[in-house]
Amino acid sequence: MENINEYDKRNPASIEAYARKLIGKTFRQVCDEDDGTFVINTKTGVDYGTVEVSQVKRNKGNLGQLIEEKFFHYLCNSDSRPDFSEAGVELKVTPYKRNKNGTLSAKERLILTMIDYFSVVNEKFEESHLWNKSRLILLIYYLYQQDIKQNLDYKIGYTRLFTPPEQDVKIIKHDYEVIVEKIKEGKAHELSEGDTLYLGAAPKAATSKDRRRQPFSDILAKPRAFAFKSSYMTYVLNTYIVPGKQTYEPIIVDTAQDSFEDYVVSKIDSYRGQSIEKLGIEFDVNLEKKPKNLEAMLAYRMLGIKGNHAEEFEKANVVVKTIRIGSNGKIKESMSFPTFKFKELIKEKWEDSTFGNYLRETRFLFIVYKFDSEGVLRLRGCQFWNIPYEDLETDVRQVWEKTVQVLKDGLQIQVINGINYNNFPKASENKVCHVRPHGQNASDTDELPDGRYYPKQCFWLNNTYILSQINNELR
Repeated sequence: MENINEYDKRNPASIEAYARKLIGKTFRQVCDEDDGTFVINTKTGVDYGTVEVSQVKRNKGNLGQLIEEKFFHYLCNSDSRPDFSEAGVELKVTPYKRNKNGTLSAKERLILTMIDYFSVVNEKFEESHLWNKSRLILLIYYLYQQDIKQNLDYKIGYTRLFTPPEQDVKIIKHDYEVIVEKIKEGKAHELSEGDTLYLGAAPKAATSKDRRRQPFSDILAKPRAFAFKSSYMTYVLNTYIVPGKQTYEPIIVDTAQDSFEDYVVSKIDSYRGQSIEKLGIEFDVNLEKKPKNLEAMLAYRMLGIKGNHAEEFEKANVVVKTIRIGSNGKIKESMSFPTFKFKELIKEKWEDSTFGNYLRETRFLFIVYKFDSEGVLRLRGCQFWNIPYEDLETDVRQVWEKTVQVLKDGLQIQVINGINYNNFPKASENKVCHVRPHGQNASDTDELPDGRYYPKQCFWLNNTYILSQINNELR
């Protein structure tokens, strides 16, 4: 087994070169090849020379400790310094997965460091514990496979030093300041990953009931950590780690003076008042063919993107939604989300539900169009939006919980004049959301918990609620 003298602990390039020897190995092989030159974790006294599979499986963080102590042979530290403090390099072991279509994506967000609500409000980004831990990261990606039962048998696929590029750092810094400002406002309990773009305030608790004090409010808040979002880590994987992968077009080519969001809003606002027809001519879009998602396509063109994917949106998991306001000032359509599977929904807990997490983690870009008195559809502008904490944890939660209960009790179905009626939550019952079909047709069904089949359903945000969330100047 290699020993600590085979790399220079003060040299990032030497550390990276040594780490390449991990590629293609499982964590079990790393353990087996170790010659017994282990170290003792001075914090806990645990001898990692005799680490057991069960220990590693209980705490996936131990995979990182295993690499630290069985491969690099250095003491784990839990202070504010990077793992390789003399080189300024932080080690992160993180999973990726191969999707059904062959593409690669990060399996989860990358936890960087816990947020200390009391100290973070006195830190500047450039001098922060966070930036100290994230300015230079040795990423060790291992392939997650569902059929592998023991964590030790996962295989390491990639190792690479990573520094966020300059344009990303600007957005990360802004995200950091958004999070800190919310804590300063006494709203640490309302933090959401949807507040920000690349850097999120991710929940990090042993149980759903864990809470911590915050400095400017008596309300206890969930423990959270600074984390790069899974969408950002997917982009990092496919752009900087895996060689030869195709990248998306950036919205900002040169360094912008404004924040990213302000830049996007100002670019789209410069076309405000123009009709769909005029925009189609300007951007050479054939309106006669009625392209799918025409309004969203035009928004990308306004931002200088030729396709329908923007680099920054992919990194930040920004979802573009177009909204049409009628000449009467109302929105006709509610906003739909992917269909859910009945049997899977009833197994979830609200705190980690698919729909709840989607709304918690997603930032939306609303592109707003409105019909004028002549019936011409014109651009009104755009706004970034994520669902307010109270709306999510009160109204959306109530609809989600009622939907689960209805399925557990047995869905009540009536067919009147060929139309299905049920007791899922209706738009009239809740100001924020409801449940109704979203299948391709009535025969597009899913199996209920009791074995019956019923048309697929999804959660919708009410049209009246969406309208209430639109900035006054865009209505």
